[in-house]
Amino acid sequence: MKYNRLCFLLFCFFLVFSRDTDKQIDGIAAIVEKHIVLKSDLLQMINMAALQNKIDPTTNPEKFKELEVSILQSMVDQKIMLEMAAADSIQVEEKEVTQALEQQVQMFIAQAGGEKNAELALGQSLRDFKREFWYDMQDRLISEKYQQQLIGSISITKTDVIKFFKIYKDSLPNIPMRAKIRHILISVKPNQKSKQTTIKLLEKIKDQIKKGQSFSDLAKKHSQDPGSKNNGGSLGWVNRGSLVKNFEALAFTSAVGNVVGPIETEFGFHILETLEKQGDKIKVRHILIIPEITNDDNERSYNFAMSLKNDSIKTLDNFKSMVLHHTNDEITKKIGGDLGWIDPQNYTVPEIGQAIKYLNVNSCSPPINSPLGFHLLWVENIKKGGRPNKKDHWPEIEEMALNKKKMIWYQEWVENARKQFYVEIKSE
Repeated sequence: MKYNRLCFLLFCFFLVFSRDTDKQIDGIAAIVEKHIVLKSDLLQMINMAALQNKIDPTTNPEKFKELEVSILQSMVDQKIMLEMAAADSIQVEEKEVTQALEQQVQMFIAQAGGEKNAELALGQSLRDFKREFWYDMQDRLISEKYQQQLIGSISITKTDVIKFFKIYKDSLPNIPMRAKIRHILISVKPNQKSKQTTIKLLEKIKDQIKKGQSFSDLAKKHSQDPGSKNNGGSLGWVNRGSLVKNFEALAFTSAVGNVVGPIETEFGFHILETLEKQGDKIKVRHILIIPEITNDDNERSYNFAMSLKNDSIKTLDNFKSMVLHHTNDEITKKIGGDLGWIDPQNYTVPEIGQAIKYLNVNSCSPPINSPLGFHLLWVENIKKGGRPNKKDHWPEIEEMALNKKKMIWYQEWVENARKQFYVEIKSE
């Protein structure tokens, strides 16, 4: 952890140094037909990639230079892809772009160790970054969509897979053990007393705003939404369909300038103010307060999950039935709680992955605690891990062979496509 933080601080020093040397980053890095790649945009992409790949330019300048060459080539190729995609009228929805950008920002914040570190690394506020990078994200999604369209029809035969395995079997990575699991999520919900306390606090804040106190200042003081708190509760411009339903419904129907709520969502309780409206877009800000979860709340949820296991779940059909009636995971509710085949070592909910090795196949687990609540797990099957072999790992080998074939085809396609366009890489 200390090493990673040191690398990050050195990385930030490099960014500040780079921003101070305007002659190095201003200007054009490459030209592709009518498109240009700015040196400032190139540097920003390099810096983001360096952080994501833990490459420290002060201690590993050669690796950083290799990254620069690779990123520049990928940006040039993206411009080529955009030219081809435009000819085929490939488009993406605004909602897709906004959601992808938000995911990118949240991942960057996590890797940087917080919003302040992320803004230091970017050299600008996250709000400004989102506004400026939105169109870059749109271009990225269009080029990715076109790429998928190109390689989507590529298939592979059994003979191809056998040939691939014969050539590469000694260099293929180990296959991780995988488990096919289902879950029932029992969320820990606050008691009515905690909810009422939260509602009263928000009502008090709402009254303070009506009496003239600053919404922004009160959001910075009270809001528990880390993504908007430091921006005075502002969510910026958001599109219809990008917010949780009841929050969005109130935000779009309330009059501009009115502070409304409290309203409950799965995140907690909110008061909100719609600042502007433009068709299916609104500019909105909010204050979120999360009701306190007590030990009694945790115990109540645990006991309920335990009663389901002991009294109601003996078979897989029992489990699926209880999913339909009791799970708080809306995504898997209608598919029997199915989480698919997971790699326990790298699952997004570590507590689930860590529990797998202690569970029996075809039986219900005791409640597993995670930040999401309590999970009842049903392990349907286990696939062996280890060195790849055709008996145990045919689907995985088939997928690797197909990806290899797609990569080779795409590289050849890009080489040919580059010859069709004017491309100039500017020297330093």
